[in-house]
Amino acid sequence: MRTAGSVAKGDRIAVIGGGLIGTSWAALFMAWGHDVALFEHDETSRKAIPRAIRGPIGQVAELASGLPAPGRLHLADSLEDAVTGAAWIQENVPEKVPLKRAIYAAIETAAPAGVTIASSTSSLVWSELSADMADPSRLITAHPFNPPHLMPLVEMFGPDAARVQAAAAFYRSLGRHPVFLRREAVGHIANRLSSALWREAVNMVAEGIADVDQIDAALVHGPGLRWSVVGAHMAYHLGGGAGGIGHYLSHLGPSQERRWQDLGQPRLDAATCARLVDGIAAEAGGRDIATLEALRDAGLIAVQRALREKRP
Repeated sequence: MRTAGSVAKGDRIAVIGGGLIGTSWAALFMAWGHDVALFEHDETSRKAIPRAIRGPIGQVAELASGLPAPGRLHLADSLEDAVTGAAWIQENVPEKVPLKRAIYAAIETAAPAGVTIASSTSSLVWSELSADMADPSRLITAHPFNPPHLMPLVEMFGPDAARVQAAAAFYRSLGRHPVFLRREAVGHIANRLSSALWREAVNMVAEGIADVDQIDAALVHGPGLRWSVVGAHMAYHLGGGAGGIGHYLSHLGPSQERRWQDLGQPRLDAATCARLVDGIAAEAGGRDIATLEALRDAGLIAVQRALREKRP
C-alpha cells in the first residue's frame, strides 16, 4: 500500500496551467520518464506547448545522466481529463486565491481520492488556499524557483507530515532539492530573501548610489557567486574566521546592525520605475528576452555541472 502522496516510476502526472512554470514542470516530469497530462485553458497557449517543451526536456538531459526514455505529453481538453487517473497533480494557475480554490474544488471532484495536489504558488499561504477543500490535508505548497526544470529548489509546506515527506521523496527522484518551512509564510523562504535583496537594489537605484548594471554586476561577481556554494548564515560563519559565527556576532554584529538601519524603504513610483526600466534596457544591450533566457539557462547548467564535479 502506498503512502499518501507517493509516486512511482512511470506514474502519470497532471499539470494544471501551461505557462512558464507549468511547461517547465512538465518538461522535468517527462524527462524523468513520466507521462504528463497538461491542461491549459487558453487555446493559443495550449497549441504552443509541444514546441515550447522540447528545449527544456533537452536541458534536463544535459544536467542529468541515466535518464529513462522521455514520457509522453497529453494536452488535455479539460481539467477533468487531465487529473483522471493521475498519481500527482502540480497546479500552476495565476496567483489568485478564488481561482485556485475553484481549481481545487474541481480537482477533488474528478481526481483519484487522496492524490496530492501540489501548488507552485510563489507567495500565497497554505491556510488561505485550502480553506474550502473537502480534504485540505491533500494540498501542499511546493514552490519551485524559475525555471523548475533547471533550478533544484522546491520549498514545501503542508499539515500532513507523511504526505510532505512522500512528496519530498518524489521531488528528489527528479533531482530536486526540497526544503521545508516550519510554518507558512508569505513568499515562503527564497522569495522573501530575494524580495529583501531586491528592495535594497531598487533603493540604491532610487537613491542614485549606483546604476542597475553595476548593482547586478556586484551581486553576480560577489555575493551571488559565494551563495552558489554556501548560504547566508554559513557565509557569515566563515566570515568570523576561526571563531566562526560567535566571533562575528560579538565583534561585527554592531556594524551589521548599522547597515540594517541604513537600508532603504523604496517606493515603486513612476520615477523609480523609469530608472529601473532604462537601467535594464542598458544592461540588456538590445538582447531580447529569448536571448537573455538562453544565456541564463546556459549559465545555470554550467554552474551546476561545475558544482557537481567538485562535490565528493
